[in-house]
Amino acid sequence: MSFPRYAQYKDSGVEWLGEVPAHWNTLRLKTLLYETDERAGTTDAELLGLSKSLGVVRRSELDQGAAESNDYSKYKLVHPGQLVMNKMQAWNGVFGLSANFGMVSPDYATFHFFEPELGSYLSSLFRTDVVAGVCFTRCRGMGTAFLRINTGDFLDIKVPLPPPEEVQAIAAFLDRETAKIDELVAEQRNLIELLKEKRQALISHAVTKGLNPDAPMKDSGVEWLGEVPAHWNTTRLKFSTTHIIDCPHETPSYSPDGEYLVVRTADVFAGTLNLHNAYRLDQAEYENRTRRGKLLPEDVVYGREGERWGYAAIVPDEVPLCLGQRMMQFRVRKNICPRFIMWQLNADSIYRQGQVDTVGATAPHVNISTIANYILTEPPPCEQYEIAINLDVATAQVDDLMAEAETTITLLQERRTALISAAVTGKIDVRERMSVQSAAEMEVA
Repeated sequence: MSFPRYAQYKDSGVEWLGEVPAHWNTLRLKTLLYETDERAGTTDAELLGLSKSLGVVRRSELDQGAAESNDYSKYKLVHPGQLVMNKMQAWNGVFGLSANFGMVSPDYATFHFFEPELGSYLSSLFRTDVVAGVCFTRCRGMGTAFLRINTGDFLDIKVPLPPPEEVQAIAAFLDRETAKIDELVAEQRNLIELLKEKRQALISHAVTKGLNPDAPMKDSGVEWLGEVPAHWNTTRLKFSTTHIIDCPHETPSYSPDGEYLVVRTADVFAGTLNLHNAYRLDQAEYENRTRRGKLLPEDVVYGREGERWGYAAIVPDEVPLCLGQRMMQFRVRKNICPRFIMWQLNADSIYRQGQVDTVGATAPHVNISTIANYILTEPPPCEQYEIAINLDVATAQVDDLMAEAETTITLLQERRTALISAAVTGKIDVRERMSVQSAAEMEVA
């Protein structure tokens, strides 16, 4: 969808902004808003948080992992319609317009608009890449983790300002168009969740029921397995493996230029191993990490701690790997298909067995004795290989669909960002479109 440009433009006199519509002004922010510093004191205000994607929301809605404070008296009060800025993340566009009364971290800056109707337009402008870039040039400190903009430098920034009626039109346009995009993104995210459920169901069904829907069944005698094909046996993981090795219980010394890769829980998904962002070790640390045994091709790696426990993957050929924290390795017996064991470890039936140790735990942790005694299905070897190959193909197809959905989300988010930037900097003219929309709404009414 394309949008028209304005008929006439002029030089804004602001290097980062370039040309703006001829009838727009450029003003310093200190003429449009001012900083507030109202402390919470003994006020029982709701704790709020801030993120680039969500804006100002209840702190409980953010997964920040920040420690709770014992003293909120110095926190800053925020009123509906006020702007909140993370001074250490302004260069990343972390601003938000508050819809609620509450309090935020004293490290944030809060502002009140001289004209409240400018709030939606300006908060959208602040989250654009171009304004974030300007904030970056005015930040002080070392490295992005320590960059901070003071409010004086922020309020000195020049910004474009349309006439009041146009401000309202742009705000309404962005509310409508971004809502449409957000709905499409939500649909794609929902699709991804459904595909994840389908993927998990494929794995669990194949390793517990087999591929033949007409096969006679029998009660396995195990609650979480239920019925299994009549010609299958059940066994325990320790009887299907020759090696069960836990990682060294010490944090590795990482080396960015090391030739050896570390498998962490973050690198493992159900049946897949993503080493693109794997940490590295030098040879000395690698030898230390593999003193209990080296990872060989077709070994199985398994995460037993943390939020991502329960995922297993197969070790690929010709990649020197070692176990990171919270990881285990299994080497299966010669008459057993390694990929079948790997897929089985990713099944719901195994997950439920591991949950015996993790229920109620703040940091999930599965005991080695529990893992060694996992009850597995044991089809004939030829059937194990058949099931493994089937799951390799079926999960890859689902993974492709999830990747397509992720790509769609990325494109939608890029369009959203570009649309906001174009509208608030005057690169597109939305007046006619909003006039047509208003006329249509009046006809319906």
